[in-house]
Amino acid sequence: MDGTLIEAWAGQKSFKPKDGPPPPSDGRGGVNFRGSQRTNDTHASSTDPEAKSARKGPGKEAKLCFGGHALMENRNGLCVDIRVSSALETESAAAAELLKRQGRKRQKPASLGADKGYHNKAFVRFLRSKGIRPHIAQIEGRHTPGLDGRTTRHESYAISQRKRKRVEEIFGWMKSWGGLRRTRFRGIERVQLHAHFVGAAYNLLRLSRLRPAPA
Repeated sequence: MDGTLIEAWAGQKSFKPKDGPPPPSDGRGGVNFRGSQRTNDTHASSTDPEAKSARKGPGKEAKLCFGGHALMENRNGLCVDIRVSSALETESAAAAELLKRQGRKRQKPASLGADKGYHNKAFVRFLRSKGIRPHIAQIEGRHTPGLDGRTTRHESYAISQRKRKRVEEIFGWMKSWGGLRRTRFRGIERVQLHAHFVGAAYNLLRLSRLRPAPA
């Protein structure tokens, strides 16, 4: 399980105050944002109101984005499910929704591999309640019931940690070839539909390259 940001089809100049006067002009037909503080609570995009301002990490440029979350099976690297949501939704919340959707399909994974972004007590407790072993990368110094040496000592945990990095191949292909680096659609529902088509195309490509194991 992992998440990424999908850049919205909206520019920063469309990120305007929800209430109050518009920002001053820069004298060249544009908008001058210098010295103004813009947040998702006070501003919204006039082009795509569902897009939210977010950044990939500290020091990175903030852009109008959606959140993209993929669930992968680690044997063949196939995309099991993909979710497009608000960029403000946490990775663990999106993962819980994807796993609930798998439960409605009567699919129950034995374990879930993920990075440190999913290491929190609430999500580990959720996995344990569903009978899923949390193969999540640990944050040093953080004690979390249900994710300790009794889980991390097994070889299956090490395998999950190696395999989970293959989910980046899904995001890489979707952004390089599937048009999800910056979507051309507006609104979560349309971007979600686009992501489903791209995920299906990725799986067809993966399936075409799978070979049966030698006898």
